[in-house]
Amino acid sequence: MGPIWSSYYGNCHSLLFMVDASNPTQLSASCVQLLGLLSAEQLAEASVLILFNKIDLPCYMTIEEIKSLIRLPDLIACAKQNITTVEISAWKGTGLSEVLRWLEDTHRTNG
Repeated sequence: MGPIWSSYYGNCHSLLFMVDASNPTQLSASCVQLLGLLSAEQLAEASVLILFNKIDLPCYMTIEEIKSLIRLPDLIACAKQNITTVEISAWKGTGLSEVLRWLEDTHRTNG
């Protein structure tokens, strides 16, 4: 789906990007996709929420491991966008209240 994402960038004010925290083999591909989104001129003003999902699984990577592997501090420092991160479990509902709060705050600010 990544190659057609740019078709949907118009009027985008917020971006939610989900990373599977239980799958280290896909982390580099996720990082490449994220870098592509962050460098898209049409998304320069969008607020970004990165969701680290599947923290309920016993084999998930810690947020510190993920931040280190994708060089998250460097991404945040160089990105034009405001970037927020949240650890979630979509299955158990962990962290979803933070996601809703972010959406409300972001749309209140941009709306």
